[in-house]
Amino acid sequence: MCNADMGEVHSHVVNIETRSLLCTCRPCYLLFTHGGAGKGNFRSVPDRYLVDPDFQLSHAQWEELQVPVAMAFFFQNSAQGRVIAQYPSPAGATESLLDLTAWDTIVRDNPLAAELAPDVEALIVYRTKDGNASYLVPIDACYELVGRVRMHWTGFDGGPEARKDIADFFERVARLSRPLVHSDGVSRGAGGG
Repeated sequence: MCNADMGEVHSHVVNIETRSLLCTCRPCYLLFTHGGAGKGNFRSVPDRYLVDPDFQLSHAQWEELQVPVAMAFFFQNSAQGRVIAQYPSPAGATESLLDLTAWDTIVRDNPLAAELAPDVEALIVYRTKDGNASYLVPIDACYELVGRVRMHWTGFDGGPEARKDIADFFERVARLSRPLVHSDGVSRGAGGG
């Protein structure tokens, strides 16, 4: 934003109107950590990673969301006043334009989904044969995953390099994730939900 030199590791700010991520130096990042800064057009992406082992998302609920793949992220878009579902694809982030009314049930049943800060955090879900890996993550982590899929995907099923990269991504997210503290003050442990 200010054209200051940044290292490889740096912070991000979301432009709310364009839904774009901006790389920022630390001082610029700090300018937009409070609501209303920059006339509310920009918001700093936090570095919060949470997991709730009690998170429940049944096969039927996933079907109701009508997401056609096994991996997606969901975030509240304040400019549009609705939840957006996107999934990584070899072409980039693909937005699901399907009805997301089932989202309200998921939020009601899962405190983790209700914790999302609009525009800057997402619930990322990866459905495998062993169950779901579900985490609250910074929105820039979701776009990092999109970039990894674009870079490594080959063939119909992604290929071994893409599968390994996706697995490595979720292992790192699991390590970074702290347990969600429920309203009763109890954290339920760590691990994917």
